[in-house]
Order: sequence, then C-alpha cells, then structure tokens
Amino acid sequence: MYCPQCGQQQVSDITRFCSRCGFPLDGAATILATGGALPLPYPPAYQQMSPRSKGIRQGALLMLSTLLIVPLVAIIAVGILGLHGGIVGLAAVTCFLGGLLRIFYALLMEDAVAPPNIPAPGYPEHVDPQFARRTQSPSLPPASVNPAASWRPRPNTAELYQPPSVTENTTRLLDKDEPKTR
Repeated sequence: MYCPQCGQQQVSDITRFCSRCGFPLDGAATILATGGALPLPYPPAYQQMSPRSKGIRQGALLMLSTLLIVPLVAIIAVGILGLHGGIVGLAAVTCFLGGLLRIFYALLMEDAVAPPNIPAPGYPEHVDPQFARRTQSPSLPPASVNPAASWRPRPNTAELYQPPSVTENTTRLLDKDEPKTR
C-alpha cells in the first residue's frame, strides 16, 4: 500500500500512519477495501422488501379499500346518478376478490428473497472514480528515493556578445578633439 498523500510505500498493510508524512492510513485502507465507498456506522434502516411481501401488502390494501370504495360507489351511483344497485355489489366483489387473488399470486409465484440493491441504470454510482479500485496498477506509484539528476544548465547566449552600453557612444563623442576655428 502506498500513502495517498506522499506516495511512500508502506512496510505493511496494517500500518496505521505513514512513515514519511504521518498521514493516518487506517481510514484510507478502509476506503480502499470498500471500493471508495465510505463505510456506514450502522446498517441502513430501510431494507428493500421482497416481491412476495409487496404482493401480500398490495392485496391486503386492495381488500381494505373495499371499505372505502363501496360506500363511495353507492353514494355516487345510486344516490346521485340513480343507477341500479347491482353496481355497488359488483364493486364490492371486484375489490375483495381482486385483493384475494393478488395475495394468492404473491404467495404462489413471487420470490421470498429481496433482490440485491442495484443502482438504477440512468444514475451514476455514488462512488467517486478517484477511489475506484484499479486492477492494473497500485493506488499510487512508488515515490522516488533519489531525486533525478539535474540537467546541465542552458548556456546563456547573451554572454557571447555583450551589447554596448548606452553611454559608451556619448562618451566617445566627448573624447574627440574638435577643431577650433577662430
């Protein structure tokens, strides 16, 4: 294992701190072991229900909805619209038998084990690609023990030809003897 901060290779994977920079490695080892996901201190409170449990719950709710739907159908159909009372009986039988059939289907045909928690196909995973496990290389390259040899400095080409100074030309003009005319 390599230190995520300085790149120093550690003697053992159970080392708690980096020997070079002192970075705490126990948390980094946990993150690397879980593929970049932070470990939860407690199990998640919401666990997915099995299809069988969902089907039984849906059937029971449909059977209980008979107590709400039948009086509403009776008030609307018979009281307001003045239809035949057979519609009320049909609504009662349909809701109750529909719920019962849903429960039987769930008990006979659906799985009792909840499916694994797989993320939905349009959403990215919550794991940062920075912490994703790479199979080809270790997490960080080893740090170089010896620094690279320094290259020879570039020659300064300005040393080959020294430009004249600004005052040099003026100084030469003052040194010339001017002929005096009188």
